[in-house]
Amino acid sequence: MLHHYDKIGLISPSQYSDTGHRLYTKLDIIRLQQIMSLKQLGFSLKEIRSILQKQNFNPVELIKVQLDDVKKRIQLQEMLCKRLENILEQLNSEQDVTPEQFMNLIEVINLNKDKYFTQEQQEKLFEELGYEKRKQYVREWAEITEKIRVEYEKGTQPEHVEVIQLAKQWKDFLDRLTIKDPEISKAAERYYKENPKIGEKFGIGEHLSDYIKKAVSLI
Repeated sequence: MLHHYDKIGLISPSQYSDTGHRLYTKLDIIRLQQIMSLKQLGFSLKEIRSILQKQNFNPVELIKVQLDDVKKRIQLQEMLCKRLENILEQLNSEQDVTPEQFMNLIEVINLNKDKYFTQEQQEKLFEELGYEKRKQYVREWAEITEKIRVEYEKGTQPEHVEVIQLAKQWKDFLDRLTIKDPEISKAAERYYKENPKIGEKFGIGEHLSDYIKKAVSLI
């Protein structure tokens, strides 16, 4: 470590022994302690060298800048945590996932979800539902969707009493998944409309989607 610090001009020994060994004085040790302290605060070696080279620096401003940087990194980690939770939730709803499907799933979640749902909306959904409850609602919603599919493939008209009853249950679980927030509902509708592959994961193609919408409109 000391060899590396010497090489990049961060700290060099004040003296050398007759045999060429490095000798560090008390002042060298003080500088090393300063380096280690700044390193523990998250400063890079390049930043530390710049700080120590300044004759006069404002420690308050220095800490403020570093604090802002740490907060940004925490936000990025929190976003990563939410994305991982979303991916885990999607994977748990699938029996078998190919590597290609897995990469597509990551791409859709990472690139699209933040585009449609604000950070506040995502946090509200997570706080209101949590992972387990949302997983349960998604599973039951998918089961009702499958029942509606059966009626659609049988040729049952959307005006049929049984279909309308299923549509009521389908909408009820959709309301639970969007916590009856109109803005979240709009965002979810646009999300699924512009990303049809997500709907297809739940077996909702364009024709079945129109069929369900017609039944829901008759509730």
